[in-house]
Amino acid sequence: MEAAAKTYTYESKTLADKVNEFIQSKGKTITEIASTINYSRSTVSRYLSGKYDSDATELESKLTAFLAEVSGEELSAATTEQGRVVNFSKQRKSFFESRDAQNIIGVCSSCQEYIGLGIVVGKSGFGKTHALKYYSKMPRVAYIECDDTMSSRDLVEAIERTLGIPTTYGTIWKRVNGIREFFNVNRGYLLIIDEADKLINKYTQKKMEILRAIFDQSDIGMVIAGEPKLEAQIKSYLTRFANRVDFYASLKGLSDKEVEGFLEGYEVEVDALAELKARACNTQTGCFRLLDRTLNNVFRILKERGNDTITLNTINQASNMMML
Repeated sequence: MEAAAKTYTYESKTLADKVNEFIQSKGKTITEIASTINYSRSTVSRYLSGKYDSDATELESKLTAFLAEVSGEELSAATTEQGRVVNFSKQRKSFFESRDAQNIIGVCSSCQEYIGLGIVVGKSGFGKTHALKYYSKMPRVAYIECDDTMSSRDLVEAIERTLGIPTTYGTIWKRVNGIREFFNVNRGYLLIIDEADKLINKYTQKKMEILRAIFDQSDIGMVIAGEPKLEAQIKSYLTRFANRVDFYASLKGLSDKEVEGFLEGYEVEVDALAELKARACNTQTGCFRLLDRTLNNVFRILKERGNDTITLNTINQASNMMML
């Protein structure tokens, strides 16, 4: 790579200045920007006020990519609070349209358009949640993420909260009716239930029955997502749910070519590329999340060194950081 591709310069405006100017000129809020880049509001607020004392490499990368997207300009560098600009060959994509991501977006858009029921299943780390949250930024999309501790009442409250419905103290039946009424009045909604496999076990399917009742009696699209076992759970315990499925996606993970596409524009040594492919694609532990976490630490190291070539040595050092 030519020497001009990696430079250090000083500008009068920091990245925080530029984001603050955008907020003021466009009438946006910190909350909206934080949601767009998948960071908490408090983290973004601390960074923009100069009070962020952690490693800001990934946050700066996402803010830079955000500004590039909204301005329509290709930004080639992330500006630190001190005004230093570190140029890499290109900025990482905030959302990579892999085959799996395209399938998830396709299921979501079809369910929303045709008021259908969709199922998305994939192993942990394949990028399921990231793609679902990306789609949830679309108008009239409500997203909730479930966990093992959720009761039926907790599930109903989570749906009410994401829709902005005031929480009441009535029975679950009464509150579910309120949710159905909301969807029938506000047509065109999609409800995404992520980690839905955590709502089912062989002893009870009440929480999933609540979702089925909402879908059956509302003009709403719904996507149920979870680990691969979700498909078997629905077929075994929820036949009335299974025979309503209109759209389906089973995630396959990244391919070698997709890893190359994800890294397009970066300087990567041959042995380093082979290692990154192994981390992304091997059938036992490989996944998108491991690739992304590895690259986050790789870019921190490169930034500290003022370097821009990904080497096997850098990847190994990044792995040591992840194990600490």
